[in-house]
Amino acid sequence: MEKARILEHLIKEQGFNLKSFAAKCAIPYTTLYGIIKNGVGKASVDNIIIICKNLGITVESLEDMAKGGSQNQYEPSYDDMEQLIARNGNKLSTKEKMKLIKLLSELE
Repeated sequence: MEKARILEHLIKEQGFNLKSFAAKCAIPYTTLYGIIKNGVGKASVDNIIIICKNLGITVESLEDMAKGGSQNQYEPSYDDMEQLIARNGNKLSTKEKMKLIKLLSELE
């Protein structure tokens, strides 16, 4: 599979659109759009590293996926979880919020 399609798939799989993911990466939307549209080969190495890091993968694993290898399991960071809760917290019921608080308190 083409690397740009893999990146686009991973971005959407993690609940982002291109614009919000570009903001997360602190790169211009037009840069990310160009990479997805025109392919990874024309992009700067720095931008690909930033994108991969924010997806929770390595550049090497992107290469492996492009060759047909399996995707490494994504492990969200604390910042990822915090953003997800901040973005979707108002959609949670009080019962769901309390369940999350209980779960987190049990981890200590």
